[in-house]
Amino acid sequence: MVPTPVLEVPTPMVPSYTPLYAPPSDLRPPPGVKPPKTNNNPVREAPKPPSAPITLPPIPQPPKEVQMITIPTTDIEVPVPQPEILVTAATTATVSVAATLTATAIFKHLVTLMKPIIKKVLTKNAKNKDVRS
Repeated sequence: MVPTPVLEVPTPMVPSYTPLYAPPSDLRPPPGVKPPKTNNNPVREAPKPPSAPITLPPIPQPPKEVQMITIPTTDIEVPVPQPEILVTAATTATVSVAATLTATAIFKHLVTLMKPIIKKVLTKNAKNKDVRS
């Protein structure tokens, strides 16, 4: 007979911390209590390093393929590619979306057509296996 193992009950290690006391920024002594005497030495702040003037890099000129169009009633200019580039991008996007939607529809139709055929083949194979056994 196998002796039953003795398992000790696990004890969890519960995390704990010592809370940090942070007095409020508007702390004043209560009425009737004299504040402690402090030294009259003013607190010296560390000298700040001199700041260098910020120079912005020059704005690069847009390539010659890009046209600038001003938005009506504003002074904002928006870069727009040449019409040939826009037509190419739009055509490519349209063809890819159309191809994806067509392929999805064809695949769904094929699944509905092939499902009964595959079921018949599998059931015949299962019957043939049972006959051989």
